[in-house]
Amino acid sequence: MFALWYLTFAVDEIRKRLAWLFSSNKPAAPALDDKPANPAKEPASAPAPKPAAVPAPKPEPPKPAPVVAKPTPVPVPAAAPVPPKEEAPAPAPKPKPNPVPAPVVAPPKPTPPPAKPSSPPKQADKMPIPLPKSLTEANTNGQNGNAANGEAPGNVDERVFGIQKEEKVLPTAKEATNDFIKGETNAFIQSIKEAQQLGERKQDTMVDAAVLAKLEEGYAKLAASDSKSLLKKYLTKEVFDNLKNKVTPTFKSTLLDVIQSGLENHDSGVGIYAPDAEAYTVFADLFDPIIEDYHGGFKKTDKHPASNFGDVATFGNVDPTNEYVISTRVRCGRSMQGYPFNPCLTEAQYKEMEGKVSSTLSGLEGELKGKFYPLTGMEKAVQQQLIDDHFLFKEGDRFLQAANACRFWPSGRGIYHNDAKTFLVWCNEEDHLRIISMQQGGDLGQIYKRLVTAVNEIEKRVPFSHDDRLGFLTFCPTNLGTTIRASVHIKVPKLASNKAKLEEVAAKYNLQVRGTRGEHTEAEGGVYDISNKRRMGLTEFEAVKEMYDGITELIKLEKSL
Repeated sequence: MFALWYLTFAVDEIRKRLAWLFSSNKPAAPALDDKPANPAKEPASAPAPKPAAVPAPKPEPPKPAPVVAKPTPVPVPAAAPVPPKEEAPAPAPKPKPNPVPAPVVAPPKPTPPPAKPSSPPKQADKMPIPLPKSLTEANTNGQNGNAANGEAPGNVDERVFGIQKEEKVLPTAKEATNDFIKGETNAFIQSIKEAQQLGERKQDTMVDAAVLAKLEEGYAKLAASDSKSLLKKYLTKEVFDNLKNKVTPTFKSTLLDVIQSGLENHDSGVGIYAPDAEAYTVFADLFDPIIEDYHGGFKKTDKHPASNFGDVATFGNVDPTNEYVISTRVRCGRSMQGYPFNPCLTEAQYKEMEGKVSSTLSGLEGELKGKFYPLTGMEKAVQQQLIDDHFLFKEGDRFLQAANACRFWPSGRGIYHNDAKTFLVWCNEEDHLRIISMQQGGDLGQIYKRLVTAVNEIEKRVPFSHDDRLGFLTFCPTNLGTTIRASVHIKVPKLASNKAKLEEVAAKYNLQVRGTRGEHTEAEGGVYDISNKRRMGLTEFEAVKEMYDGITELIKLEKSL
């Protein structure tokens, strides 16, 4: 705004100075030739000056003067030391189309007569700023000769800026004004964009004081604990300070929403969840190293491959004699497009999603045909029996509760299974959907084929959330990518006699060992849940094959002991 004010002030002052220079009745005119300011009023019969008294100089003939109102010039008085000048028009009313022509400025360095030297011109007004050098030179080197040649002088802007336009030094006043307005407009738009960006950055630091206090307290306790979680491993003081004031743009999730489960449960293996999809970007300084560690080297510069279930006929039975494998299960997680994750869901959204899942699954046919059972209104005995049969997820998981994933329970939760109970779908447990294919024994090929068929059928009806780099998006970072977890309930008593040894051998084949009822549980009757660990950086087919190859090797090792 200062530039706009200064330009307006400068143009106004230039116009005043130019008007003064080219005015026919300016008070400083007599100083140029020492004659009356209005020579037209002199009588026509004025006596000619005596040449002997004041010798008249013999200058070179001047350029032709513009046509003036009177055809007969008035004789120049003897005191005039400068070349003849055109007379001013009579004091008749000035014609409107053309302003009064400006007098010709005296040539540079005029020689004054010895008898009567010229006095310095008087300043009509003291200018607050000097004229630009280009305008001053244009007034003294003959470049304003259009008026002297009888051409219409036009207004001040045309006389000044028009000459500069021909010389391609200065644009016209109109062009200069347009350029200035355009520049100011662009600058104004840019300032608005910067203000918006600043506002967005400020929004990213709007964390409640109570949340910050809880974060500081929880971090101090975690740092002093003997926790072996990935959260403690990678949440350094520097990372903590960098992330504690950030929030996700849409749902305003904070670092506390991400890590509160790990802060309350120091026995967590991982300790973090994504309250919404944006958390993977906003809190990437924490998520990326944990993802790389858990998924076997998937770096923040890596990109998850496209979905590929491969040839479903490739896999056979991992335990044809049914000596070691009790049951086999392959599942995948999916998030419904357009909905946040559990901590940010409203009760209305839970119910809306439940309705969509129920209506979608009711359209399945063949082996997949079954029924949806909402948890709301389900008898406790029926619910417990489904849990004991490993069909239904359990209620009250402390890790999920700490992560705020069990709100409005049991609203919006439910289970779908086919008549044979070999195909199940969990609705709004940890993820929006858990699609599961399972059966007794070790026929991985048949189980995997059923899962692939179900996923393809459901995806035709319900769009899933997917990220180009991370693959399919889920609540827990351990399930990102393929989201595939292929597992077996297996008895390997010799290897299991030393659980640390069992876990060491399993890790060589990228396998994970859990208790009978899954994560955070103990083995019952020597039965372990062993599955593939990696889900990112490889296809669905490759993830299942890692489990297939690893279980085959574990059975061989158990037989050799």
